[in-house]
Amino acid sequence: MSLEAQILSRIRADGPISLASYMSECLLHPTLGYYATRDPFGQAGDFTTAPEISQIFGELIGLSLAQAWLDQGCPAPFTLAELGPGRGTLMADLMRATRAVPGFHAAARIALIEQSPVLRKVQAETLRPHEPTWHDSVQSLPNRPLFAVANEFFDALPIRQFVRSGPHWRERRVGAQENRLVLGLTDPAPVPALEHRLADTSDGDIVEYCPAIPTLVGTLSQRIAGQGGAALIVDYGDWRSLGDTLQALRAHRSTDILGTPGDADLSAHVDFEAIATVAREAGCAHSRLSTQGVFLERLGITARAQRLASAATGKARETIIAAHRRLTHPAEMGNLFKTLGLYPETAAPPPGLEP
Repeated sequence: MSLEAQILSRIRADGPISLASYMSECLLHPTLGYYATRDPFGQAGDFTTAPEISQIFGELIGLSLAQAWLDQGCPAPFTLAELGPGRGTLMADLMRATRAVPGFHAAARIALIEQSPVLRKVQAETLRPHEPTWHDSVQSLPNRPLFAVANEFFDALPIRQFVRSGPHWRERRVGAQENRLVLGLTDPAPVPALEHRLADTSDGDIVEYCPAIPTLVGTLSQRIAGQGGAALIVDYGDWRSLGDTLQALRAHRSTDILGTPGDADLSAHVDFEAIATVAREAGCAHSRLSTQGVFLERLGITARAQRLASAATGKARETIIAAHRRLTHPAEMGNLFKTLGLYPETAAPPPGLEP
C-alpha cells in the first residue's frame, strides 16, 4: 500500500490530521518516508544545501565553533554534534579546517542526530576516520559540554498552520475527499501558544507553529547553559512567522504539498523568535539574528574564496566564484538564510555573531 493510501485510510478512520502529522508521515515513515528511502541531496536529488555548494561553508562553521571552544577554556571531552548532517559533508569540512586547533580533535566526540538509515550509511563512509556516533534525538546526547551546528535542520521539522479568525484561530488540517488528500479548516478556537500573536496579526493571516521546538531547543539550551558550549543554527526563515511558507520540492522544482506523499521534500520557514524564546527560558543566551551573508563575511569567506580561486583555473575557478556569490549575495542565499547562535550567559557569542 502506498503512503498516500495509508494516510487516506487513517483519515477515513480517525478524521482529518494536522499538517504536522502529515509532514511527519511523509518525511519519517519508517519504510515509505522521504528520508527513509533516499539520499535527497545534490543535482541528482531534490535540493542542494550550503555544504554541498562550497567547502568554505563547513570550514567557517568549524572555525567559529573551535574559537568558541577556545574562548570557553577548551573543555575536554566535549560533544561536537550536528543536527541533520546530510551526507556528512559539513562535518568533514569542519574537521579538516580545525586540524590545526590545538587539542580540538583530541577532545571532540562527534555525535550525529540522524533518523534516516540511508543517510547514516553515507555519513559513516564520509566520516569514517572520525568515528562518529548516531543519535535519534538531542535528548540522548551525553551530558558534557556541547558544541553543535544545525544547518537546514529546523526547516524540516513538522509544523502546524493556524488562520486568524477574530480572537481565535482555525487550524489547517489534511482531510480526504473521495480518493485524494485536501486541505480544510477547523472551527475557530483559542490557541494558548499563539495568544501573543493576536497583537500583530489580522483576520485571515496564517501563523505557523513548530511543536518540536520547545522540547528540542529546551534540551539543547539546558545542556549549553549548564555544561558549556554553543550552537550555530543556520536556516531559511525570519524572526517571526507570518504567512504560508510550507513547500514541497521534487527534482529541484516546487510541487503540490499533497501531490506525492513520501516522494517530495517538505519544509517551512523557521520562526527564529520561537527558538530564541525557548533558549532564554532555559537560561541560555542567544545572539542577534544575522543573515547568512553577513555571518559568513564576518568570518572571512571572501578572503578564503579569493585564495581558493587564485589557485584554480577555468571551470574550477568559475565554480568557486559562483559558490561564493550563491552563499552570500542578498538575491540568492545571503538574505533568505539566517544564523542564530546559542551560548551560555557568561560567554561571548560564537565568532561571526553579535550579542
